[in-house]
Amino acid sequence: MISSGIHHVSINVKDVDSAVAFYVGLLELEQLDRPDLGFPGAWLKSGDQEVHLLGIESDAPPKEQHFAFRVEDLDKVIEHLEQSNIKVSQPNEITGVCRQAFAHDPSGNMVEFNQRL
Repeated sequence: MISSGIHHVSINVKDVDSAVAFYVGLLELEQLDRPDLGFPGAWLKSGDQEVHLLGIESDAPPKEQHFAFRVEDLDKVIEHLEQSNIKVSQPNEITGVCRQAFAHDPSGNMVEFNQRL
């Protein structure tokens, strides 16, 4: 096998500070040290994977493009997001696979919250 898993996902964000507030402050990801790469950004950790925030202007993210966080209790996540005034979709179930809900970060990137069944 060539790949043993996903190391990180990189996403462009309009404002690194507001993205860090969302991912670290709200979603409780761990912020890692990041070397100076010549542009703003942040490296975050969720479980064994990382999300790299790139402070680079770009077009709006494609509507359906997203990445997913594995969660233990989707209902608690939805409640937490709603209490923080984050618009989140109603949960959807893929029979026998998962329950999922979607929200957007401050830059418009779609984020899925996925509870395996």
